[in-house]
Amino acid sequence: MMKLSPSDLYRECEPGQFSFATTEDVTTPVGTIGQERALKSLDFGLEVDSQGFNIFALGEAGTGKMTTLMTMLNDKASKEKVPDDWCYVYNFKNPDVPIAVPLEPGHGQVFRKDMDDCVKAIRLDIPKAFESKEYEKQRSKIMEEFQQKQNELFSKLEQEAREKGFSIKRGVAGILIVPMKKEAEEPLTPDEFAKLDEKTKKEMEKTGKSLQERLNEVFRAVRDTEKFVHEMLGKLEKAIAYDALHPHIENLKTKYKGNDKIQRFLDDAREDILSHLDEFKTTEEPSSPLPFMKMPKQEPSFVRFAVNLIVDNSQTKGAPIIFESNPTYLNLFGRIENKLLYGMATTDFTMIRAGSVHKANGGYLIIDAQELLRNVFSYEALKRAVKNREIRIEDVLEQYRMISIAGMKPDAIPLSTKVILKGSPYLYYLLHNLDPDYGQLFKVKADFDSRMERTEENIQKYAAFIASCQKEEGLLPVDRTGVAAVVEYGSRLADQQDKLSTRFSSIADLIRESHYWAKKDGASFIRADHVRVAIEEKVFRVNRIEERLREATLDDSI
Repeated sequence: MMKLSPSDLYRECEPGQFSFATTEDVTTPVGTIGQERALKSLDFGLEVDSQGFNIFALGEAGTGKMTTLMTMLNDKASKEKVPDDWCYVYNFKNPDVPIAVPLEPGHGQVFRKDMDDCVKAIRLDIPKAFESKEYEKQRSKIMEEFQQKQNELFSKLEQEAREKGFSIKRGVAGILIVPMKKEAEEPLTPDEFAKLDEKTKKEMEKTGKSLQERLNEVFRAVRDTEKFVHEMLGKLEKAIAYDALHPHIENLKTKYKGNDKIQRFLDDAREDILSHLDEFKTTEEPSSPLPFMKMPKQEPSFVRFAVNLIVDNSQTKGAPIIFESNPTYLNLFGRIENKLLYGMATTDFTMIRAGSVHKANGGYLIIDAQELLRNVFSYEALKRAVKNREIRIEDVLEQYRMISIAGMKPDAIPLSTKVILKGSPYLYYLLHNLDPDYGQLFKVKADFDSRMERTEENIQKYAAFIASCQKEEGLLPVDRTGVAAVVEYGSRLADQQDKLSTRFSSIADLIRESHYWAKKDGASFIRADHVRVAIEEKVFRVNRIEERLREATLDDSI
């Protein structure tokens, strides 16, 4: 058995090795302390853009994973380009599949406003075009030609009927062919017709039948002419409307000529407007016989021409950095919202909402691994998105329904995001050993150590950290004895005399608690005795069970 001296059990930190009186005099900047391995791994993982080089930052709680990540990412992301905005627009050919449109950062808002202004202008200009003299003139000309053609057909038939002793009469029952008296311009009465000889009757019946066939031919000709006139009027309306909307559409096509998806959308929008001109014409509100029961005017919906801006990077500086604290499937991948209309749930492409994966696209997404695994569907969906390099908004519950419900399936958006999971070593090795896909998707391990060597350099870094914490939170300055006591506590946390703990959240808590006891003592700075009181009180608050066990051991109860 080896005899241990006090120095073997406890290694003191000499206050004299510090050149400052209190931490107010310390100006050394503080970076990440004692994590050289993790820093190199992070630097490597952030620089490699190849598929699968996503990062898992593992380490005990309080080792500075999040702080280090944010420091490195803020520095790197600020030098990178801002990613595109993303919009969804209506798919005129397949309404259930809204079209995803990328735009340069900040241009999403501009395009949305441009489309709103364009539709407003078209809604004003098309009714004006149909009220113009030129339109009325051309329309009247077509109608006059039709009327003239119709009159010619009936006049010719009436002339033929008169020559054969018949007349064409228009009545409530329609157009009738009736025989006429030879001596007068009057139709034969049934009695007069009955008195005729059989030969004359047969001749009249034969002639009447022939004229009826001619009348049917005229009707067919009139219907064909009406159809032709309807087509001519439709072409005229489209031509007039086209002239009214063409400048507005062309202005947008010119402005966004480099975006093929917008070009196709504008072409489809123009065709849709020309196919639904009644929605753009001025219509009178239907009147109600009772003034107090005025019928509400039902406005046509122009939502199909709207632009749903789901990712707006107009205010983003550099690449986005998103930390998703609650990684549910909906928070990560977005959702399609619904609204109740007459008791029924309805939706459209304007109700598509982005998730944090959309917002981090082109940048960095940080997720707590434990929270990710707690949420059903999230982990598998994230792996699928990273593997396929695309973001899809899906109804994850659809596969569990007894009856399939038709719904929207928005266009997938290309994914270019560096995903960073942070968690405990236990979770890292759990995923590494049990999930065969994990190693292919998260190839970079950033291992944060819980302790570092107790060297002179690291002790000075400890002092710089203490000074930084004190100044940032407005705590009392810590004198050199207090700093030495904190360093000794760091070795105690590391469970080794020649090591220092890198669980800086625990060190920061000790400084805060020491500040409390120094204030209670009326001191102007934190001394070693305040640090020791803070440690003793910290132990006292949590060691009730430990004391009971010690008492039981001493009185032989156990």
